[in-house]
Amino acid sequence: MVDTLGVAVVGFGWMGRVHTQAYARVRHHYPRLAVRPEPVTVADEVPGRAEEAAAQFGFASTSRDWREVAADPRVEAVSITAPNFLHREIGVAMAEAGKHLWIEKPVGLSSEDARAVADAVAKAGVQGAVGFNYRNAPAVEAARDLIASGEIGTVTHVRFRLFSDYAAHPEGALTWRYERERGGSGVLGDLASHGADLARFLLGDIASLAADTAVFVPERARPVGATAGHSRASGGEPGPVENEDYVNCLLRFASGARGVLEACRVSVGEQNNYGFEVHGTKGAVFWDFRRMNELGVSRGTSYQDQPVSTVYVGPGAGEFGAFQPGAANAMGYDDLKVIEAHRFLRSVAEGVPHGATLADAVAAAAVLDAMVRSAADGTWVTVEGAS
Repeated sequence: MVDTLGVAVVGFGWMGRVHTQAYARVRHHYPRLAVRPEPVTVADEVPGRAEEAAAQFGFASTSRDWREVAADPRVEAVSITAPNFLHREIGVAMAEAGKHLWIEKPVGLSSEDARAVADAVAKAGVQGAVGFNYRNAPAVEAARDLIASGEIGTVTHVRFRLFSDYAAHPEGALTWRYERERGGSGVLGDLASHGADLARFLLGDIASLAADTAVFVPERARPVGATAGHSRASGGEPGPVENEDYVNCLLRFASGARGVLEACRVSVGEQNNYGFEVHGTKGAVFWDFRRMNELGVSRGTSYQDQPVSTVYVGPGAGEFGAFQPGAANAMGYDDLKVIEAHRFLRSVAEGVPHGATLADAVAAAAVLDAMVRSAADGTWVTVEGAS
């Protein structure tokens, strides 16, 4: 028998929509899932936005105040897709109200915020999942298995890149994303957090690092109305960009491997250029998000002049088989969030975590905190909590 799980979404921008679509699709891809998500309520402070969401996706009710969601006995699980500065307050309150959480990264403005939510979830005995979606790509999981198997030897050095142009336009609106008080860090929390999670997921703890950051678009116009996503604004009062557009970071892993993590939100000519290169003593593996279902793999005994082969992952890799019947049938970004939804709902049904958890969010946030300290001091710093 399948149990119904009342779900709510708090914050209905683009990511709130993605979560809602994932709930709607999850049983299509995972018909044996023991719970069926039922859209109970959606909350957003922008007038009319929650009502539009309810009309399109079938939520039974709407609200402009997330506190009403916390008090709603129909709600058993909540997607928190509100701005970063609200993550801690909402996350702690929902956990204390006994709601399971699927919360977007970076879970607050610092590792202290992420830890507060993690502690609240642990104390309440609820499940907590975090939106580190790129680790869910079947090719990334295949790369992790390949690395762990020793097929490329001992990992020596790696590079993670996350380049985008979403903030490159000089008329991009000065939203909360660019303010320290509400957005916290800039590209660190938005893109580098994914890089930190991928690095840990593939290679284990980062022990120490040295980072450099920069702001390349120092001033933007304040929006005159509600915004969604990366809106443009012109004619509004100009204000300063308070957090970084760019980060470059040298990494030392606990394993002894060395690495580079580079992220930028103002990279003209780059659209979601995310990926990694992992080099070992016998080979290498390469992944590009824009070719999400492929891996470049070099392995063998040649060492010098050893070729790289393109491998199309198939049903044997990660969750690929839940979406496509054979290799080279493409999956997309939204599919990664369906995987995430499945792992969250499975965690709720079984009472044990599956997928990225709040512990992963705390660990990634510790890496980001170390980047902030390093960029300020110009020194190598130790990542707190690294083994």
